[in-house]
Amino acid sequence: MYAANHWGGSLEIANENDHEDQNRRNKNMEDMDKASLYNTQSQYSGTLDETQQSWLLDPNDASRKKNKTRYVDLGCIVVKRKALKWTLIAVFVAFLVIGLPIIITKSLPKHKSRPPPPDQYAEALNKALLFFNAQKSGKLPKNNGIKWRGNSGLKDGSDATDVKGGLVGGYYDAGDNTKFNFPMSFAMTMLSWSVIEYEHKYKFVKEYDHARDLIKWGTDYLLRTFNSSSSKIDHMYGQVGGSQNGSATPDDHTCWQRPEDMDYKRPTQLITAGADLAGEMAAALASASIVFRNDVAYSKKLVQGAATVWTFARDSGKRSRYCRGNLFIEPYYNSTGYYDEYMWGGAWMYYATGNISYLSLATNQGIPRHAKSLMDIPSQRVLSWDNKSPAAMLLLTRIRLFLNPGYPYESMLSSYHNATSLTMCSYLHQYQYFNWTKGGLIQLSRGQAQNLQYVVNAVFLASVYADYLDASDLPGWKCGSAFIPLDKLREFATSQMDYILGKNPMNMSYVVGYGKKYPTHVHHRGASIPDNNVRYSCKGGFQWLSSGKANPNIITGAMVGGPDRFDKYRDVRRNYSYTEPTLAGNAGLVAALVSLTATGGNGIDKNSIFTAIPPLYPTAPPPPPPWKP
Repeated sequence: MYAANHWGGSLEIANENDHEDQNRRNKNMEDMDKASLYNTQSQYSGTLDETQQSWLLDPNDASRKKNKTRYVDLGCIVVKRKALKWTLIAVFVAFLVIGLPIIITKSLPKHKSRPPPPDQYAEALNKALLFFNAQKSGKLPKNNGIKWRGNSGLKDGSDATDVKGGLVGGYYDAGDNTKFNFPMSFAMTMLSWSVIEYEHKYKFVKEYDHARDLIKWGTDYLLRTFNSSSSKIDHMYGQVGGSQNGSATPDDHTCWQRPEDMDYKRPTQLITAGADLAGEMAAALASASIVFRNDVAYSKKLVQGAATVWTFARDSGKRSRYCRGNLFIEPYYNSTGYYDEYMWGGAWMYYATGNISYLSLATNQGIPRHAKSLMDIPSQRVLSWDNKSPAAMLLLTRIRLFLNPGYPYESMLSSYHNATSLTMCSYLHQYQYFNWTKGGLIQLSRGQAQNLQYVVNAVFLASVYADYLDASDLPGWKCGSAFIPLDKLREFATSQMDYILGKNPMNMSYVVGYGKKYPTHVHHRGASIPDNNVRYSCKGGFQWLSSGKANPNIITGAMVGGPDRFDKYRDVRRNYSYTEPTLAGNAGLVAALVSLTATGGNGIDKNSIFTAIPPLYPTAPPPPPPWKP
């Protein structure tokens, strides 16, 4: 008997007696896969060919059972059991090698990453600010930090009966014990400007509160020098102490005494006309009001005081130089004019109040013409306590770059911008506009003494201008037909500061306390006299001026006058043109250093200076509602 083979070929039934059983089996499995009928090998006879062996598995063959592939049904997919096993093993190993360390790392307590180490400019900045602590007059706070300094000048202004509380406080100007309000005001303005532009850097190096305290120490004193509660004044005080040339009367120059030991009269200088002093004081108070914008009451007080002295400065009957004919002032801080203070003070008053009338004045064509600000002469490229034109034009250029007020201000703002660009060109060595020493120091004083105070001001202007252009997405500026990338301006700034900090032919730092070698015979009364509880008389203190020994007290952060035009420096206390520091010079140094340091990041604070300025144009009306049929 033969049965049909659905796979091809024939299958012979081994036992004919099993026919009925086979029929019954076929009937029971008629719904099953007929190929499974061949699983009963015992019913077959004969030898299967290779093809048939590949089709049929013999369940009784032990070796074939051993090699049988097993599968696992995962519901959505069927996989080999062996493959699943090794996959699970691989996942487990990966977890041990990769996942477990990540989990452990995430679970550990987090530690703050260390801040980057301060660069040389940040280190010098920390020291330069301390100079102002050493120059404080009045009753000193307990945290002043200068051990060899104490209370002094507590009777200052006792002859000014119309000033409540006298004229106590403020800063001594240099190595003497005189309080010159004109350069002191400029110093406060420069400090405030630097804090406004680089607040983030001050905060990062933990000097923000310190800088604000120093500014407030100065502005508190300036507010005492006139009736700041009144809207109009007819006089103010411009100086405390001082000396007249050739005088034999004990005073700040004929005596060599520590400020704490002064026992001679300290006359005050009453000013009834002085647009330059009043304009600079307005700039100092206005700029400080922006620094203290988060202290609403004090900021408002500063703005009110600034408005009062500004009214004094603009009074037609007060428009003269504050020092004219005054022998206590003119030989020392002689102002050459007041129109630059009109530009400078006007710009700061606009920033502090948002009153457009101040901007209108600062951009009036007559102001720069009288100030000679736009003339191409070396003196107009040098920022100093006397000439504010370069700084005023840069400050007004800031308005053009970031606010772009347009007509009617654009014409003069564009002129200021062009003049500022030319000033920056004059600082580049390649144009030889100024002389340079062989050691690489620009000679902004044109060979005269005290050159470093002008250099640091130029460094600050160059650094700020580069940051302004960078914030405006401008890669450089033009000097004639040549395009100058910003890197050239930054190279100028860093090269000059590096020279001051020690990269010079003398291999010495001109900032006291910074570096391994610095001046030790600083022309300074308080630093040169020992703090030994001995009070030296007016003439008895001169032994310390003449001493060849180093100062017993280190006046940390003081920037001295600097080297001559041959890169030579004489560290001799009597030679004040080399060894005397000044308040205005150190303010420029602080501003330059904070602009250069990258410890707290780069760039300026673009918007905080505009806080008080309202929108220059009407707000665009809202779009009309969507049309509905």
